[in-house]
Amino acid sequence: MRHNKNILKFPSLLIFLLTGIIAFSQTNKQADLEARRQELRLEIQKISQLQAENKTKQKSQLSLIQEFNYKISVINNLIKLTNQQANLLTRDINDNQKRITGLRKELENLKKDYAGMIVKSYKNKNQQSRIMFLLSSEDFKQAYKRLQYIKQYSNHQKEQGETIKAKTIELQEVNKNLQKQKNDKQNLIAENRELQKSLEKERTQHESLMNSIKKNINVYASQIKEKQREADRIDREIENIIKAAIASSNKKAGNKATTGSSSSFALTAEEKVLAASFVSNKGKLPWPVEKGYVTLAYGTQPHPLDKSLTTQSNGVRIATEKGSKVRAVFNGEVSRIVLIKNANPVIMIRHGNYITAYKNLSKVYVKEGDKVTTKQAIGEVFTNPMDGETVLSFTVFKEAKTENPASWIYKM
Repeated sequence: MRHNKNILKFPSLLIFLLTGIIAFSQTNKQADLEARRQELRLEIQKISQLQAENKTKQKSQLSLIQEFNYKISVINNLIKLTNQQANLLTRDINDNQKRITGLRKELENLKKDYAGMIVKSYKNKNQQSRIMFLLSSEDFKQAYKRLQYIKQYSNHQKEQGETIKAKTIELQEVNKNLQKQKNDKQNLIAENRELQKSLEKERTQHESLMNSIKKNINVYASQIKEKQREADRIDREIENIIKAAIASSNKKAGNKATTGSSSSFALTAEEKVLAASFVSNKGKLPWPVEKGYVTLAYGTQPHPLDKSLTTQSNGVRIATEKGSKVRAVFNGEVSRIVLIKNANPVIMIRHGNYITAYKNLSKVYVKEGDKVTTKQAIGEVFTNPMDGETVLSFTVFKEAKTENPASWIYKM
């Protein structure tokens, strides 16, 4: 009989465990969404702050379009995320309302049973009736069992009282959580309304700007192509420098068979350790500037101004504030300070067989051969006096091939 009772209890236990797991999973998901929401809000604040700092400068139309596109995409992402949070809260609210209904029913039954026990105890509370109940036993064994029954009944009463107390507290807690969830949902809905207004404002300005640009689309298309040619020229120069450094490392190591043809650095034991450490920190490296946002992502993509034009970026472009210090993203050695004709200085830092390049600098604080540490200031980003733009170009190389910086930099 005991075995059958356990079988009956098992589904209830399973349901309880599954409910707990689902609730824990939803709580974790809500926490993740909230963390991401705060990140996006901070991102919008950074963009607005940088826009405000540079509002006195006459920015180029192309830069303004990039700013609008990026800000609109971030606002869109934030709207989607707040909708996800609101939907998840709706499910949580519904679950808690069901749970409250179940707890109230359970509490009602517990109180009913407890009231019945109290009445029964009151009728049998006479000490003499208990003694008579024991003395009327047929033998000692029966008397002992009756004594145990009296004790168990008394303990059961206490347990029932404690259960009622615990369930009451649980009900109060669920009610409190429910109210908080309802308030959180209302706040998210209100925030979403404000975001929709902000998005509409940004889109209106974007559309107005696009209409004025379309009147001179050929002029702007020519500027885009010229910028791309200039970026390609600098990238080719850096790539040639890296290839020469690879050949030099092989020659120094005595790899005669591969000198001039190898595509990989000949690493020392120390450089191998540094490269391994660099790789182990992939996705966790700090940003090369303290404040900023990406205006141009890695890879080939259609230009926001004219979809028939494409931009090829071997790294990322990061808009930042005037006077921003450039920081080394990891420990390494300054392999080159590159001075290219009609371009601003470039710092190249080697991390074993990986290289990080920091382009468009106005000041350089380090020299070739210097050992640098993570977050060490190595220079300052150039600010264009014509339009007030302060943009750092940042690239990650493995040997002479580029990699997406967003895969390396923390939450880029």
